[in-house]
Amino acid sequence: MYFDKFRFLTDPALLRDVAKATASLLPPDVTSLGAPEGAAMLLVAAVALETGLPITVVRRQPKEYGTKAQIEGVAGSGARIALIEDVSTTGHQVRRAAEVLEATGAEIVTIVLAIDRGGADHLREAGYAVDAVAVLRPE
Repeated sequence: MYFDKFRFLTDPALLRDVAKATASLLPPDVTSLGAPEGAAMLLVAAVALETGLPITVVRRQPKEYGTKAQIEGVAGSGARIALIEDVSTTGHQVRRAAEVLEATGAEIVTIVLAIDRGGADHLREAGYAVDAVAVLRPE
């Protein structure tokens, strides 16, 4: 079964609702939000507007020019980050982002998935606390 995440990521009313639901799952001690580069950046921006928390984005690869950074935003020792992902089927992309952030000394407090299509299992097996707004597992 295919799920078109852009149905809620591109509709302002739906995006607002999903952002509020995502924000409601955040622990109170989170100091910033994070997201892997890609469509999740739309959701994390909406959650940031809802919570007032700053955003950290993790690129797939470091930039080849300019700052040559793989991380945009604040990360490092003392950062308590909630990673936000739109839809997760395998969990691999958000796990890679978590590992990059952890390498800076940041702590991943939780990973919140808008829609869990199975990725939460992999993330929990890796030791992460995971929550989801909705669970839609393929049959």
